[in-house]
Amino acid sequence: MTLQNMFILRPPSILLTFDVEEFDLPLEFNQQISQDDQMETGKHGLEIVRAMLSDNDIACTMFTTGLFAKTFPETVALLSEQHEIASHSLNHSAFKKSDLLESRLILEKVSGKEVKGFRMPRMQKIDMKWLCEAGYSYDSSVNPTLMPGRYNNLNLPRTVYKDQNILRIPSSVTPNLRIPLFWLSFKNFPYSLFVKLALQTLRRDGYLVLYFHPWEFTKLNNYALPFYIKKNSGTGMQENLNRLIIDLKLNGKFETISSFLRNRVNGSTEINSVSTCIT
Repeated sequence: MTLQNMFILRPPSILLTFDVEEFDLPLEFNQQISQDDQMETGKHGLEIVRAMLSDNDIACTMFTTGLFAKTFPETVALLSEQHEIASHSLNHSAFKKSDLLESRLILEKVSGKEVKGFRMPRMQKIDMKWLCEAGYSYDSSVNPTLMPGRYNNLNLPRTVYKDQNILRIPSSVTPNLRIPLFWLSFKNFPYSLFVKLALQTLRRDGYLVLYFHPWEFTKLNNYALPFYIKKNSGTGMQENLNRLIIDLKLNGKFETISSFLRNRVNGSTEINSVSTCIT
């Protein structure tokens, strides 16, 4: 039995993920924003998202920066009661190798739980050997599509694969044209089109990986950001995500990435369990 067929024979999994981070996006567009404001915007959005997810009674994976967790430890600890906490590096604006271990240790101390997963800010490339050495078992830093000016990952597998004993679980893209099903698509596609593409991908792959940012659920009108980023922010995103959760609940089961990998991937004959680092 192939890995894909194994997924299809089981109830489809919906892996809803959020990058819990300081709101540093204005810096990319030459607009200054203090770190305090970055943090407060991120926290405000997270409070909105947490309430929405609690109302819908679903578990998600929260890729959280160590800096955010140090700033709001009580919030992250509370979040960990319902959701998986994974690492989004130490901070969102800079990176060095030692950040991998430091962020994991911070998140484990704050949450009181093992941190298994990692996602690099802005889906930048990351060395799998570094992740393994830092104690991670899976990575979700791949958007397997072309994003001009960002990355070209058309050569990478579209579904879960293994790289140097790290399981890599890419963000979902459509099977043929590799249309990305991520936050910008959700903001800018007609809702009916996004749902149609998401369900097609869910049926084909047996699972779906979606990712958003809590700050998208706040009002961004005061920032000099492109229209395609500010579109549908705030209440528009809240309403559409609630619609999406309702529609996807009819077609699959929401679960964390760790739960999905433990129950559906590690036991397969095609992808073995993560054990030790390849050196």
